[in-house]
Amino acid sequence: MNQIRASRFQQTPRKQTGFLSKLLPHGTLQRKIGLYAILPLVIIFLLIMITDQIIMPLITRHGSEFNLPDFIGQRLVEVQASLTQLGLQYEIASEEYSPGKEQGVILNQFPVPTTKVKAGRVIKFVVSLGKKMVLIPDVAGKSVRQAMLDLETAGLNLGKIDWAFSDTIPEKVVVFSYPEAGAEIPLGSSVNLMVNKGRASNFTYMPKAIGLPLSEATKLILDKYLKVGVITYRTDENYLPETVLEQSEPVGTELDNGTEIDLVVSTIQPK
Repeated sequence: MNQIRASRFQQTPRKQTGFLSKLLPHGTLQRKIGLYAILPLVIIFLLIMITDQIIMPLITRHGSEFNLPDFIGQRLVEVQASLTQLGLQYEIASEEYSPGKEQGVILNQFPVPTTKVKAGRVIKFVVSLGKKMVLIPDVAGKSVRQAMLDLETAGLNLGKIDWAFSDTIPEKVVVFSYPEAGAEIPLGSSVNLMVNKGRASNFTYMPKAIGLPLSEATKLILDKYLKVGVITYRTDENYLPETVLEQSEPVGTELDNGTEIDLVVSTIQPK
């Protein structure tokens, strides 16, 4: 009887049919190694894969990269709206003088254009300060060579040289510059010089007055530091009245300043 009761409570061992049980039978050393060594490694590997493929892309916005536009040559105030739309920030890394670019124009950028970036990236710009302005040095009273050196030191170039005549200033000395000394002009600009060629000349050359109206001929003669002398009228139907027919000195004759020039002027026969 006792044996029958004992048999009722006696449990029949369950047949292990699972994949894991077949691979790692209960009570075996392989099962212990698998459960306590290999299984934790598998779990860790799965966690790494989930973090790398799912969690991190969500955090870093994987797939939201885009090509950075080219902002070089544009004004900084004009690209700020585009930067905001793209979710980008910016910093001015440096500012440089640039003769060919207006103030505020972007000269360079980092990262360079077409670089893959994401929203939130800080873009650094090199921005133009425009043309550097410098003061024209005072070169009046200096030799041409010294004036050239002064201009070069100031970052300016020598332009053209015009000549003047003066009895009070030494020969080959700068009379003045134009633009004038003290003016502010862009770096690298040219400055012209007026230089004394020597004593003022006291002679001139006879211009051609024949064929001109008397009024124009008179102005031309006076401009050449000459004077109008005796005016004689002669009837000549081939010319308009008040036209110069003759002049007392041939064209090109060297004359002293103030020489009087006599003229013959046309008139018409009174009716």
